[in-house]
Amino acid sequence: MGVMRRFLRHAAMLLAALAAATPAFADPPPETPVRDDGLISGYWFASPETRAIQDDEFSNPGLLYVDRGALRWREPDGAAEKSCASCHDDGVETMAGVGATYPKVDEASGALINLGERVNMCRVRHMDAKPLETESEPLLDLTAYIMHQSQGMPMAVTIDGPAAPFFEHGQALYNQRVGQMDLACTMCHDQRVGHYLRAEHISQGHLNGFPTYMMRWGTMASPHRRFQFCNEQARAEPLPINHPDYNALELYIAWRGNGLEIETPAVRR
Repeated sequence: MGVMRRFLRHAAMLLAALAAATPAFADPPPETPVRDDGLISGYWFASPETRAIQDDEFSNPGLLYVDRGALRWREPDGAAEKSCASCHDDGVETMAGVGATYPKVDEASGALINLGERVNMCRVRHMDAKPLETESEPLLDLTAYIMHQSQGMPMAVTIDGPAAPFFEHGQALYNQRVGQMDLACTMCHDQRVGHYLRAEHISQGHLNGFPTYMMRWGTMASPHRRFQFCNEQARAEPLPINHPDYNALELYIAWRGNGLEIETPAVRR
């Protein structure tokens, strides 16, 4: 009974917060850059204290992952005794702009893959090494390092050609109501942007800072782990990380932010 009461109280609070919010864009936070396309990075919906942590290279904990990723980039592994640098040389140069294009369709398999899956494919195919565990520190180190090389560059995912059916599926998922709360992504990240949900402002839900250091978890997190958290908040069954549905959803959400500058590693509550 105690569990049920807590659930009902949580549900009532969440629904009340959503119902109280006008289904339209609120005024953007103060000092938010005005873009012609109307896109606003999640950075501007974070508190000034959180933004200060992200901006300070000595305080931003995500940069520890980037630094470790730089070491792992040059570290040989697997039977082939190769490293990422064996094929891609200096990642600062060769990875600039690469992360901005993920997720994308893998030509060999025809599957839509995210950046972490690409890293593991390269390990298996070219290094004869085992794939890194999903959401593990080593994999987050490498994806953070790769994405960091595109910092300041615009998101630029492709949604035509072989990516088109995945994009359409992701769009449908974004607008699909799920869970006991009967919520869809669009209900928060399009219809109630800028309003409060509990103690946090609702952002437009962009991915230009991922992988992101999540202060509530004390670790970096991929977009898929954030999707899982949103599913749990809607009282829906979360999907496994790297699930094809999450990749399709990631493609659609990344496209929504095409043109936003990459901020990895971002910091969020």
